[in-house]
Amino acid sequence: MNIFENLNIPKVGENFEALYEKDGILIERIISSDTPDIKEYSQPYDEWLVLLKGEATLEINHEMILLEVGDTKLIKKDTPHKVISTKKGTIWLCIHLKNR
Repeated sequence: MNIFENLNIPKVGENFEALYEKDGILIERIISSDTPDIKEYSQPYDEWLVLLKGEATLEINHEMILLEVGDTKLIKKDTPHKVISTKKGTIWLCIHLKNR
């Protein structure tokens, strides 16, 4: 698999694709439209992400953070966060550490 191939860019929101899941670790590719679903998340596990393509603005614990290609972010468990804006075709790689 090539992370940049077979992209299914949604008209709104995001597409989530699990690439690997085992022993409490989930690795997923996320592809964003330019109209994100501004849903607030607060997960019971840490999440590490890297922005592979595009640009995104997140609100993490009520602070605005701009992410550009190559930027990484660790979102600690139980931290409120949401996607505020994305460029069409933004690609993320997220690792959810569910057993930590």
